[in-house]
Amino acid sequence: MEQASLELTVGPVAHGGWCVARHEGRVVFVRHALPGERVIADVTEETSRFLRADAVEILEASPDRVVPPCPYAGPGRCGGCDWQHATLEAQRRLKAQVVAEQLRRLAGIEREVVVEEVPGAKDGLGWRTRVQFAATPTGELGFRRHRSHDIEVVDACLIAHPEVEAAGAEDHLWPGAAGVEVIASSGGDRAVVVAPRARRSVTVPDLEAPASVLLDQGKGRTVPRRGSGVLHEQVGDREFRVAGSGFWQVHPGAAETLLDAVLAYAAPEPGEWALDLYCGVGLFAAGLAEVVGPEGAVFGLESEAAAVRDARANLRDLPQARVERGRVEEALDRFQIERADLVVVDPPRSGLGRDVVDRIVSLDALRVVYVSCDPATLARDLAWFRDGGYALSDLRAFDAFPMTHHVECVALLVKE
Repeated sequence: MEQASLELTVGPVAHGGWCVARHEGRVVFVRHALPGERVIADVTEETSRFLRADAVEILEASPDRVVPPCPYAGPGRCGGCDWQHATLEAQRRLKAQVVAEQLRRLAGIEREVVVEEVPGAKDGLGWRTRVQFAATPTGELGFRRHRSHDIEVVDACLIAHPEVEAAGAEDHLWPGAAGVEVIASSGGDRAVVVAPRARRSVTVPDLEAPASVLLDQGKGRTVPRRGSGVLHEQVGDREFRVAGSGFWQVHPGAAETLLDAVLAYAAPEPGEWALDLYCGVGLFAAGLAEVVGPEGAVFGLESEAAAVRDARANLRDLPQARVERGRVEEALDRFQIERADLVVVDPPRSGLGRDVVDRIVSLDALRVVYVSCDPATLARDLAWFRDGGYALSDLRAFDAFPMTHHVECVALLVKE
């Protein structure tokens, strides 16, 4: 397609970091724009139903527009951040509109949404404690451009946590690497996970700060090359171990914020029987187990073997908590789980799906707490929970990913 430029009046925000405009009756999804602006946009993709475009010139700017703090942000550049051209207040307002629109469109739920700040990134920068760089064939590090395999080479990332940047990974070449993940934990550990190119050995440079080095073997498996690669995260008075590049919230304030929200909604009582599905390394299971006490029980399910090992280590002082490996789709049946007082779920971006929702409904729990990083799949699943007799009682949304379109939600469902 020959690139075309369009003059557009930008309409409302859409899920995914876009705004919606129209040109000659066709929908145009526009990046780098804000609602109400008039822009010149270059078309980047055309389908039979819509166009995608980048705003390259702002004819009439929104009062919410700011100069992006990062020199790599903008049309055709790094695809990691979606909203650097908007104030933080506007970013949260846009995300709230997206969550509300998804709830309305996919679940028929009318609800006013407020996206709350997460402590630890007052200016929206320096928060990302786990950063995945892509490597060029010559070993330079950068990030993928939006909807592209091309790499924007960078010398620094402004949303990366200072302890990630202290490693200086971008200052070195990584011959033989396809990708490099740099992780800094709240416990003071640092790790670098290197994904080699096919049939290539990787040269790991000397970094500016101490770090364990692990080689990514694929399918979630890593092999230590230097150091143990075990990271320690602190939440309140409890320490959690996380092996390699295992799952942990990337915002330094997110784990504690989400744990507090989950426990407030779950309202566990001593002696209750709780399920923690997609339990990761046991963050929510630990909080639940401490409250239900030795007379209660917490059963966690997690599909990743390394996370199960970590969860068992993290919960070893809580005998009322048990973690098993398995996919929720089959493991609830395999372990003959037929009931629960309360259920906490924290699924991947793809959500639960109809079969898992129906299986959770069959447990007849009084309360279901749903932690979601995607408002579209959350809304879809909430509609299926409604079919099973559960209503959305309350919802909180958190800005755990400033400068991006991502938002974390915690929803409380109760039996009608």
